Amino acid sequence: MSREPLVQPTGNRSRPKLSRFQLQVNWGMITQGVLQLAKSFTKALVVLAILGAPFTISIAAQNSQIHAPSVDGQRRERDDPLETMEAEMLAKRAIKEEERQYRENLERARDLCALGTTIVSSFKKKNWLDEGDLKKLEKVEKLAKGIRRAAGGSEDEVEMENPPRDIASAMEMLETLSQSLKANVEKTPKHVISAAVIDKANVLLELIRILRSLPSALPSKA
Repeated sequence: MSREPLVQPTGNRSRPKLSRFQLQVNWGMITQGVLQLAKSFTKALVVLAILGAPFTISIAAQNSQIHAPSVDGQRRERDDPLETMEAEMLAKRAIKEEERQYRENLERARDLCALGTTIVSSFKKKNWLDEGDLKKLEKVEKLAKGIRRAAGGSEDEVEMENPPRDIASAMEMLETLSQSLKANVEKTPKHVISAAVIDKANVLLELIRILRSLPSALPSKA
């Protein structure tokens, strides 16, 4: 019998051995490829960092504005108590000033009424007005203007429907208007513009103007 030649399976064939030079060349190529890949990756990271830097800064700035209170806000919070106290003080001063003006106007009306009564009483005793009475009449005029101004009125000319024809009738009107004006001022609340007070003051001022033009205001000289 003839022997069949032994055939070794292909899977067990020995691989060709590479020389040391070929191994070094292959390893150098691999290392170079890895380095180039790393450089490309690094460049990509740098580009992304540059492109994303403004966005990152913007977000950080917005977060700082949201979470961190501003200097103006802190200053405003610190100043709020002082501003509140100052506003309260100003309000109290305004109230005191209004109260003072109101009391002054009441005193004007009372002084005017008292002067009017004195002038009328003096006239009833003498039937004429002396220089002292005329000076008191000037004070009545100034007080009437002050009352009108405090009530919010202006220098409006008023025509009396029934003006006095003589001093006697003028004295009667002076007494009536003085008392009526005082009563209107006293019953007018604060912060209220009274048309009645303004009208009475204007009528009284017109009466004083007419009274000065009447004859026999002073005694005739011998």
